[in-house]
Amino acid sequence: MSALAKLVSAGETPRSVYEITGVSRFFNDGKVVALDGVSLTLPKGEFHSVIGSSGCGKTTLLKIMAGLLPPSTGSVLLGGTPVLGPRDDIGMMFQQATLLPWRTTVENILLPIAVRHGQKAAQADRPRAEQLLQLVGLAGFENAYPSELSGGMAQRAAICRMLISDPEVLLLDEPFSALDEITRDFMNLELQRVCMEREASAFLITHSISEAVLLSDVVHVMSARPGRVVQSVRINLPRPRTLEMLSLPEFGACATSIRNLLDKGAFL
Repeated sequence: MSALAKLVSAGETPRSVYEITGVSRFFNDGKVVALDGVSLTLPKGEFHSVIGSSGCGKTTLLKIMAGLLPPSTGSVLLGGTPVLGPRDDIGMMFQQATLLPWRTTVENILLPIAVRHGQKAAQADRPRAEQLLQLVGLAGFENAYPSELSGGMAQRAAICRMLISDPEVLLLDEPFSALDEITRDFMNLELQRVCMEREASAFLITHSISEAVLLSDVVHVMSARPGRVVQSVRINLPRPRTLEMLSLPEFGACATSIRNLLDKGAFL
């Protein structure tokens, strides 16, 4: 049972990890409005995704959540404190694994520790890095270089690198979009497993409706630019999710609802 399910069954309300209130972002001296008054909450232990057309501001929102870009208006709180820049309690994963080719797998995983706290601290955390490699099925590849890893293996190493600092939340920018469909399905299930085992809170950007429904507790549907949240759709499917669920009527109903909202949002 997930952390969220335990709280719900106990009659408790999950505490908020992220609280995003009235966030807007302007570019070119206000001539371009990328985001317009976005508000949403990410509770502890939940997996949320945001889906919308290209250029609707999804990546801009993620950068603001990560502290890489300030909002023009509004506020972003993580654990009750403002996000004013990059933080150790935020883990990020991008479309490409971006592993340094001259570093081994375990050295790449320990890179955030080495950069923030020095090489000595990174070496002290090596046993934890090796445990993470075992968690994602890469035990035995500690000393392999990126050129010796497949695309899926490299992304699993990137998951480990994201988790090594024990972040409060995981921010995911289409992390598996460059992979083939079979590998992408496997990685999505792997990501779900890791999040469930660590009771992690996660926020995913995706263009795939089926991926959003498969992974998410809540899907936030965004309009075309300027990006607004058209509606937040709760996905009431049991966990762990499986690929067999894609053929369920309930899955299809969720996907159709999101598709209709996307069509509506394209004209807002």
